[in-house]
Amino acid sequence: MKTIRVIIILLICNISLYAQHQNLDKQQKSIASISALTAKSDWEVLKTELSKGLDNGLTINQIKEELVHLYAYVGFPKSIMGLRTFLTVLDERKANGIKDNLGKEASPIDDTNPKYERGKKVLEELTKNPLSETKPDYQQFSPEIDTFLKEHLFADIFERDVLSFQQRELITVSALIALGNVEPMLKGHLGICIKQGLTKDQLIQVVETLKPYLNNYKLKSANDIIEGL
Repeated sequence: MKTIRVIIILLICNISLYAQHQNLDKQQKSIASISALTAKSDWEVLKTELSKGLDNGLTINQIKEELVHLYAYVGFPKSIMGLRTFLTVLDERKANGIKDNLGKEASPIDDTNPKYERGKKVLEELTKNPLSETKPDYQQFSPEIDTFLKEHLFADIFERDVLSFQQRELITVSALIALGNVEPMLKGHLGICIKQGLTKDQLIQVVETLKPYLNNYKLKSANDIIEGL
């Protein structure tokens, strides 16, 4: 029995060690790059990364969903330009005889509960914690923004099933790193990434993936926050 217990402990330790040092896969790296380049409005380099994302196995609908998701964080102009850039990439690949995988469409949302309550539930699933009854200062100052966040961002957008919560948070933190100077929001979403199964090592790899596109200040700021998680 003692030998069996030792073997079980060793297996648990090995699994834990593996999780800590798990690497980002190619699709995750593509998601991060596409997000950051859209936030940065670097359309020429984005074309290359969009094509690479398709080559790495992301579907057309997954990338389209990513670009739509981004408008909540970087604005409609950049999101729409990202979609236009993606259309150009798809046309060029089609002309070159490449048939890309469309992937599944978003399922209809048939939940009839009030959107505010649905959004609250999604946010609690993201953070793995019940929401505090005391709202942050900015939500007290502007109750409207709280309503828009719960009803639109977390209900209308995060509820869509083309991308997982983990993928959506990866998109979000990559965009926030590229934007820069939004440390409180970045810290919050990096924490959610941990709750959604990404490790600190993987988050550091996200920053490393974005290194060719961003200045040292933004990269260091992100790394400092990750180290403090």
